Amino acid sequence: MNISRRGLLAMSGATAALIASAKLQAAEKAAAATGLKEAYKDDFLIGAALSASIIKKQDPKLVALITKEFNSITPENCQKWGEIRNEDGSWKWEDSDAIINFGSKHNLHMVGHTLGWHSQIPESVFKNKDGSYISKEALAKKQQEHITTLVDRYKGKIAAWDVVNEAMGDDNKMRTSHWYNIMGDDFLVNAFNLAHETDPKAHLMYNDYNNEQEGKRNATIEMLKRLQKRNAPIHGLGMQAHVGLASDMKNFEDSIIAYSELGLRIHLTELDIDVLPSVWNLPVAEISTRFEYKPERDPYIKGLPKEIDDQLAKAYETLFKILIKHKDKVDRVTFWGVSDDASWLNGFPIPGRTNYPLLFDRNQQPKSAYFRLLDLKK
Repeated sequence: MNISRRGLLAMSGATAALIASAKLQAAEKAAAATGLKEAYKDDFLIGAALSASIIKKQDPKLVALITKEFNSITPENCQKWGEIRNEDGSWKWEDSDAIINFGSKHNLHMVGHTLGWHSQIPESVFKNKDGSYISKEALAKKQQEHITTLVDRYKGKIAAWDVVNEAMGDDNKMRTSHWYNIMGDDFLVNAFNLAHETDPKAHLMYNDYNNEQEGKRNATIEMLKRLQKRNAPIHGLGMQAHVGLASDMKNFEDSIIAYSELGLRIHLTELDIDVLPSVWNLPVAEISTRFEYKPERDPYIKGLPKEIDDQLAKAYETLFKILIKHKDKVDRVTFWGVSDDASWLNGFPIPGRTNYPLLFDRNQQPKSAYFRLLDLKK
C-alpha cells in the first residue's frame, strides 16, 4: 500500500484533531462532574430559582442536576402574597412548604422571596369596597401580620429574605405603588424591622432590577441611605441581573463597589441573559410589560445558532470575571431557573417565544456558557 507524504500528513493531522477533541471532551466531563457549586465554593453561593411544579414532579434527573450544581435555592413564585394567600387572607402553605422541605432535605441555603412587592397582590389588600385607600394604620397592621407569620414559619430554615422587591421605579423615583402611596418610606422601614424582629439571624435584602444601571443605582443608593438613617436593618443588596447579550457588564462592577460602600453584601438574585431581539431599550423585569408576538421576534425556534451561543457564553464569562474579582463583596449568584425550558423569558415580555437564557438547555444538558464558567475556575 503506497501512501504519499501528503497523505501521511493529512492522516496525522486528522488523528491529532481527534485526540485533541477527545481530550477536550474528557476535560469537559471531568469539569462537569465537579459542578458549579463545588467550583465556586471559595467564592460565593451558586443558586437557582425553583418553581413548585419542579418540586412536585421530583424528576430524579432534574433533582440530581439541582443538587450537584447549586447550593442555594429561591422559590420562584409560591411565597408572593397572591400565591401564598387566598382572597380572604387565609394561607396556602403547600407549595412553599414543599420547596422548604426540599431545601432542608438536601441541605441547601434558602432565600425567601418576597415579603413586600407591588405586584401579584390583590387590590383588596389596599382598598375599601368603594375603591378608596384603607388607612395607613390598617395597611401597617396587614403588613405586620403577613411578614411576621411568613418569617416565623420558616425561622431557622430560610437564611435570607428578599424583604422589599422593586420599590424604585424605572424613572429613578420611588415607585408609586399602593404600598408607597399609603405608607411612604414607612413601608420599607417597617418591612425590614418586622422581618428582623421575627428572625434576628436572617440576612435581609433589598432587591430590584436594572439597579446596576447608573441612574437607578444612584437613586437606589439615596433611598438606602434614607432607610439606614432610620436604622432599618438592611444587610444585603440584590441585583436581579435580568440582562441581555448587549448589556454592559461593567455596570455590575461599578454597582458592586458602590453598594458595598454602604456596608451591604452583594447578591445577584435572578440572573439570566436574554438572547432574543429586544423590543425596548433595556432589559426590564416589570411583570406587567407585554408586547405583541411576531415571528421576527422569535428567530430561534429550531435551536440556538452557534454564533449566538458563543455570544451567550462570552457574556456569562465577562460577568463572572467581575464577580470573581470582587468575591470578597459577593455572597451569592442565583440563576432565575435551572434550564431553558422552564425560563420565564419564554413568556415575557412576549408570550410564546423560545428563549435560551440559562446555562442548561431544554434537555437539562450544559451549554457552552456552563463550561466557560467552569474554565474560569480551573
